[in-house]
Amino acid sequence: MYNIPIYKAADQEEIVAFINEYPLALITGVNPVGKIVSTQIPLLVKKRGDDLYLLGHMMKNTDHCKAFLENPEVVSVFTGPNGYVSASWCVNSNKGSTWNYMSVHTEGKLSFFEGEQLVALMKEFTLYHEGGNTSSPTVYDNLPESYTNKWMPHIIGFEMKVEHLDTVFKLSQGLDKESYLNVIAELEKKGGTNSFLAEEMKKRIPS
Repeated sequence: MYNIPIYKAADQEEIVAFINEYPLALITGVNPVGKIVSTQIPLLVKKRGDDLYLLGHMMKNTDHCKAFLENPEVVSVFTGPNGYVSASWCVNSNKGSTWNYMSVHTEGKLSFFEGEQLVALMKEFTLYHEGGNTSSPTVYDNLPESYTNKWMPHIIGFEMKVEHLDTVFKLSQGLDKESYLNVIAELEKKGGTNSFLAEEMKKRIPS
């Protein structure tokens, strides 16, 4: 990753907030014979003291699950909004254009679990993504037993202590204020996911 200080997240709280906002991670590992495997899984992030943990679940008997069980060392990548930034939007346009993006990379070892620990995870996971609405029919506690008895045996839970973490929040840091505001305005005009990128940039307007 870029090792440029101005592109790094400010602190752990900012990183946790980012993962909560963009929880779908690309998890990549290598099986014992060297084949690269990957999958995308939404994760919960937990703070325990000074450490971060990531929790999720996956389907059993998939290529990636089998590989992770054999070799649990993985990299998880969380990606936020991204978009093209034209140098023509800047006060000094005599330079190359670029691409703004936000990314958090974590490394660690997966540990797997089933039984009551998996049930507890699914209760927390479903309630969290239903906004704490305990009356939602899709939170775990409100699902019919016939459904959970059918599908729970086909999934496995996992937890990963984050052993190494790196970030790139490349959001036009270093531009003068006028150019920075121009970039935000142009991204908003383009709309779509560019608007989300503009919103992230608004949190960091230079003085």
